[in-house]
Amino acid sequence: MAKTKSAFFCQQCGYETPKWTGKCPSCGAWNSFVEEVVQRDDKTRPGTGWDEDANSKKEQRKAHKLDEVIHVQEMRMPAPDSELNRVLGGGLVPGSVILVAGDPGIGKSTLFLQCALNWKNIVTLYVSGEESAQQIKMRAERIGTTNNNLYILTATDTQTLFQEVKKIKPNLLIIDSIQTLESPMVESAAGSVSQVRECAAELQRFAKASNIPVFIIGHITKDGSIAGPKVLEHMVDTVLQFEGDRHYAYRILRTLKNRFGSTSELGIYEMVAQGMRPVTNPSEILLSQHDEPLSGIAIAAIMEGMRPLMIEVQALVTQAVYGTPQRTVSGLDPRRLQLLLAVLEKRGGFHFGSKDVFVNIAGGMKVEDPSIELALVCALLSSYEDKALPSNICLVGEIGLSGEIRAVNRIDQRIAEAEKLGMDAIFIPKVNGKGLEDKFKIAVKTVNKVEDVYKMLF
Repeated sequence: MAKTKSAFFCQQCGYETPKWTGKCPSCGAWNSFVEEVVQRDDKTRPGTGWDEDANSKKEQRKAHKLDEVIHVQEMRMPAPDSELNRVLGGGLVPGSVILVAGDPGIGKSTLFLQCALNWKNIVTLYVSGEESAQQIKMRAERIGTTNNNLYILTATDTQTLFQEVKKIKPNLLIIDSIQTLESPMVESAAGSVSQVRECAAELQRFAKASNIPVFIIGHITKDGSIAGPKVLEHMVDTVLQFEGDRHYAYRILRTLKNRFGSTSELGIYEMVAQGMRPVTNPSEILLSQHDEPLSGIAIAAIMEGMRPLMIEVQALVTQAVYGTPQRTVSGLDPRRLQLLLAVLEKRGGFHFGSKDVFVNIAGGMKVEDPSIELALVCALLSSYEDKALPSNICLVGEIGLSGEIRAVNRIDQRIAEAEKLGMDAIFIPKVNGKGLEDKFKIAVKTVNKVEDVYKMLF
């Protein structure tokens, strides 16, 4: 049996040294060296050659022409959760490895225990290294669902894990969490970079050899990135980010990487006493109801992946009290706000240079779609003029540096969503207005420049 050897690598630049050192000689980073395995005995590696014979392994090692490869249509496993189905691209692909990361207490364990409980027709093995079986039982009773095909394993050793998998033969494996697993192939403690990478590699080999999908729950660091080596995100097939504010009841499951579907999808959940409730119509919860018109509020029609959303943009413009005006933004890119304020000052003559500007996206959402800019500009002008926008209108459009309103994609879906929510009118770019005559019941108004919007609304 080959002897296991290890070396120390810098997490920042990859510099290798045989012993640990405090400062990297190459890049100068402090405390960046971690122990990594550089040589091991592959014959004793757990999970290698899972249910494979020698002939199939020899076939896999041969080179094939691309035309000779037989394409087999993958049959997806539809999840019992509509929002999880959406972010996975239509269901769970057999043999796929999905990494799910999020803040502590955001609801990762609750979501996937609930998913395992509702998946009645398949055998699921839920591996927990953070909770006891009694704690998981208490959570399951709170969710209020039972499943005879769900098995619970409270272990952290990968050898024990694979032995139980051989006995149970599950159709789905859930790991909570990857930072608690330990592999006998690595001497370092659980949660270290080398342990996380080795355990993830064993799970990946198991998933590909057995064609069993694996959910891996992971931690995140204090700066919001996924804990562990960056190679962990490269090894898995799908990366999901579970995010949300603890002060809000809503959680967002966002796709960061997906080899089997779109990378811009998101699912919305509401945290209730019985677990995570999928929100099928998020536009209604993202729009707050007002008894009377208020200035500084505009409704934007945005797209998150294939899903149209109506969200409320709130802006407050006040006279600056201190020497330097404040620019406070929540849910948007602050640099984009600076650009729009410069456009309004240069092209429209509005003096925002002496004003404090505060912008917020209602509901705790984070928006990257540039089509929100027209609604943001109208919210700023509404607060600047202290005049409320007409009720039941929404806006969509990207603002150029010369003040023109640029075209956006999927305009039909945005208009249909606005019509479904009972909006009276929608303002869209003039370029997108071609061919939309008499297609919708809602009033569709086309605008070419910011000045046109200002004249029509104010």
